[in-house]
Amino acid sequence: MSIISVAAKLLKNLNFRYGEKLYNKNPAEPIAPAVPDKIENAVSDCFCVGYSITDVMPDDMDKKKYYVAGYRMNNPATGVLNPMTASAVWMDDKSGRGGVVFCSIDTVGMTSYDVNVIRDSLKDFVSRTGCRSINILSTHNHSGIDTMGLWGPIPKSGRDEAYMKIVHDGAKKVIEQAYEDRRDGDLFYGTKETPDIQRDSRDPQVFSKVLARLRFVPYDGTKETWILNYASHTESMLGKNSLVSADFAHYIREKISSEADARVCYTVGAIGGLIRLKELDPDNIKSTIIGGHTIAQTALEIDNERKLSPKINFIRQEFYAVADNILLVFAARAKIIKAKRYSEGKGSLSLSMKSEMTLFDIDGLKMLMLPGEIFPELVYGGYLSAEESATRKGPEINPKPLTEIAGDKELLVFGLANDEIGYIVTPNDYYLHPTEPFITGARDQDDRRHYEETNGLGPKTADKIAEVFTGMIKTFYEG
Repeated sequence: MSIISVAAKLLKNLNFRYGEKLYNKNPAEPIAPAVPDKIENAVSDCFCVGYSITDVMPDDMDKKKYYVAGYRMNNPATGVLNPMTASAVWMDDKSGRGGVVFCSIDTVGMTSYDVNVIRDSLKDFVSRTGCRSINILSTHNHSGIDTMGLWGPIPKSGRDEAYMKIVHDGAKKVIEQAYEDRRDGDLFYGTKETPDIQRDSRDPQVFSKVLARLRFVPYDGTKETWILNYASHTESMLGKNSLVSADFAHYIREKISSEADARVCYTVGAIGGLIRLKELDPDNIKSTIIGGHTIAQTALEIDNERKLSPKINFIRQEFYAVADNILLVFAARAKIIKAKRYSEGKGSLSLSMKSEMTLFDIDGLKMLMLPGEIFPELVYGGYLSAEESATRKGPEINPKPLTEIAGDKELLVFGLANDEIGYIVTPNDYYLHPTEPFITGARDQDDRRHYEETNGLGPKTADKIAEVFTGMIKTFYEG
């Protein structure tokens, strides 16, 4: 058992002994219901879009120890295969309401703490440009420098604050530059299934094979801008790797830039469960290249596009999610990770985390910015039966799938958006170690591994996501 696990057990015992006093630092203030930002009809006949990309790499990799995130703790980087980047897209429907921003960073994830640091640094930008929404997404890259803190030499955090400033400044830079790069043009949406390159390591075998593409074509003949969304952990370099890299996302951008002369912002979808690319070659670097090029080739072959009318509507809702995971709570309390805890009076620890979701509707295309790594069956359906599940309870205890709540099978999920709250696990297959929940991994009565439960907030998260999303849909579409 690791040092952090021992400390978490001690902290849990203290909590049982002293009750809420140990944690009750920030009372959970009421959260107001969201107000839609919505118009009924497009005002303009075109979109205004800009793009920027920059490396987010330290210049002292040969002198300072940085830790590779995503697989094993205390894995110092031994070199650089290719750089981690931040890319941003400014998008405006020219309605006079202001634009919105999507910024994707080649990191394993960032909590709302870092997202808010970036947003705070852009207050003057928002005032100057009228920006309506800033969204910070992570590619969930398992070959990048630790931005969460969980992959250092525990109990020391793997998070380097000087490096985090590089990431924050890089995000600010590309967002501002994307605005300066803006130009008028048309926006198209299309999809295509990739070849059989994904794998699901946990039943049920449910995941999206669809690569989604938003393609902006500027009127002035300059480079196109593509936003891609695909369901896979960005982890093809696998656990033995100690080279810093953007993983297969780098090779997606490289191939599309070479063959289509287009700029790419890559994002991930519903990747919980655990969805990643298969090993496509015995050599992990070659496998990573093949995976990236295969996804890129799929994007290049999309031929079912529809032109979108310039109408960007959205609703953003904050919410509290109960945090029962003693391990993550200890990591936050010990400042291994940066996350603020709130006393909501719910759950075994009387603690919650504040997070958010944003639903965009661009001419009928629904795009949900969702924190964490949601199990695909919570989005698309296909739950385990009572006989198959770890709890031996049926799918009736699970929430309604998000596509059903949205009334749209084509709902596009953007994972690790504006927060990383870990895995969002299906309730009827949620299983914890009977004596050391969250601290020790468990196997159920069918000898199935339940790793994901130890890396999320707790068993109530899925229901909370569905509850909040239901309210957002009703408010947005039913008034």
